[in-house]
Amino acid sequence: MGIFDKFKIGFKKTASTFASGLKDIIVKKEIDDKTLDQIEEYLIKSDVGIMAASEIKKIIAEEKVDPKKDIMNEVNIILKNYIIALMKPLQNEVFFNKKDKLNAVLISGVNGVGKTTTIGKIGKILKSNGSKVMFSACDTFRAAAIEQLEDWAKKIDVKITKSAQGADPASVAYKSIEEALKNNFNHVLIDTAGRLQNKKNLMEEYKKIAYVTKKIDSDAPHDVILILDATSGQNVINQVEEFNKIIPVTGLIMTKLDGTAKGGILLALAKKYKLPIIALGLGEKEDDLQIFNAEKFAEAFIQIN
Repeated sequence: MGIFDKFKIGFKKTASTFASGLKDIIVKKEIDDKTLDQIEEYLIKSDVGIMAASEIKKIIAEEKVDPKKDIMNEVNIILKNYIIALMKPLQNEVFFNKKDKLNAVLISGVNGVGKTTTIGKIGKILKSNGSKVMFSACDTFRAAAIEQLEDWAKKIDVKITKSAQGADPASVAYKSIEEALKNNFNHVLIDTAGRLQNKKNLMEEYKKIAYVTKKIDSDAPHDVILILDATSGQNVINQVEEFNKIIPVTGLIMTKLDGTAKGGILLALAKKYKLPIIALGLGEKEDDLQIFNAEKFAEAFIQIN
């Protein structure tokens, strides 16, 4: 099964719900001002965001859709082209390439977004590209988190650096990078405890992890990937805002895009922050993390072949 097929299956519910809602609005032979307003309102309700919805409305109005054609199809093509133009510059497939120097990657996010599982899936892709990968178990508050990361390390056969539950997370990160440099690893993926972006003490500790890594390599962490849960809707906007204040985010991964999640939130994020989108999580299986591709995303989102 190719990437497009996985995207299309993963987004089936999202796309079907979105398409049927849009079709209910576009029932006339032409798009008048009232219909344009309804389309804009519907896009905002679909978590696309005010800025993107306003731009899409303007483009549809300026295109002057020919009433002799299939209007729904014409609107879908406009949507597809808009999504590609907005999101193609945010593709970052090179993230998964084998690096000549160690790439220390800090993985962050609030509780329950699937950080540890996503690290396992990232590790599998990196390893398949010939990289030597290490996991760093810096979520030392929960024994279950360390065990979960250990399970993933065994499953995909990569090295893991850990410490006892309750150990200082920053010291584990330091030890990991030190060992990774010494043994010529290409990537070290640093798992962090789930942070609530409004808890100052937890965010300060998160900042400390990043600071400690710089003691070994002044450019570390080389990537800061924020994991977001699509089912959280507009709340992910606040998460990006707050995490980005602490340590600049270099890329996003969105999980739980299968099922009933609203994929439109990715457009809102792309428009507001223009941060690279690394990958999308479409399920629980090992191969359900898909490297982000704007065109495939656009086609799957509106179910155009």
